Amino acid sequence: MSETAPQSPVAPHPAATLILLRDGADGLELLVIERHAGLRFAPGATVFPGGRLEAADHHPLWRACWPKGEPPADLAHRVAALRECVEECGMLPTRDPLSSSALADLRRGMAAGEGFAAALARVGVAPALDRMAVLARWMTPEMLPRRFDTLFFLAPAPEGQEPVCDGGEAVGVLWASPRRLLAEEEAGRRRLVFATRMTLLRLAGCADTTAAMASGAMASGALASAAVSGQGLPAPILPRLVETAAGPVFRIPAGCGFLPLETSAQTVRLG
Repeated sequence: MSETAPQSPVAPHPAATLILLRDGADGLELLVIERHAGLRFAPGATVFPGGRLEAADHHPLWRACWPKGEPPADLAHRVAALRECVEECGMLPTRDPLSSSALADLRRGMAAGEGFAAALARVGVAPALDRMAVLARWMTPEMLPRRFDTLFFLAPAPEGQEPVCDGGEAVGVLWASPRRLLAEEEAGRRRLVFATRMTLLRLAGCADTTAAMASGAMASGALASAAVSGQGLPAPILPRLVETAAGPVFRIPAGCGFLPLETSAQTVRLG
């Protein structure tokens, strides 16, 4: 009897996510969106704005937007994270203050099919690509049919801008503390995918934006030392399904900066 050869994992799509930070009455708050219930990936989930990299995110012209020195290897990911943030929740960290009318003009142009770079140039805005800190690189487990290889960035929220839900992929947007979002998931009022939940657990220990950005800066240094050879990107955190005496768990590598290292598979949402 012949045996069926195991299928190779689906190649993950490069992606980027932006976590905007601000200081609220109860401490650190993060900007999150609620995804449309009809989407194929993570329907109805509460996530950070983000999405796949596009060909235009790799264009050489973005190198000119880096203020000085050699741009980082993750430049295209930074561009994608900012672009997705504008598209999904109407906010954009910039090097200089951005008026609400200019931001609205930028969004209208992008919604009409104008490229991100062209819209920025027309409005006369320089994106704050250098004011983002890498927190982690998460990769979707190998058994899933839709996979993403995502860089998670932190950035202070731009002053004077208010989030605006796009009404497409995102049907809700709000500021909330990590502890509140985790408590709402525990109560069954919110859906969190695994990487989002682990990120909230990590940031729940940060008192304010300064502490969170410092955490990101420390992570960036540690991740840089563990960069994937030839890519210049940090090594990914790849959760693996493991059978234990207590039942199946998703396990992440020790020393990756996130805890717990093992989470019961029964409580994990992957998409």
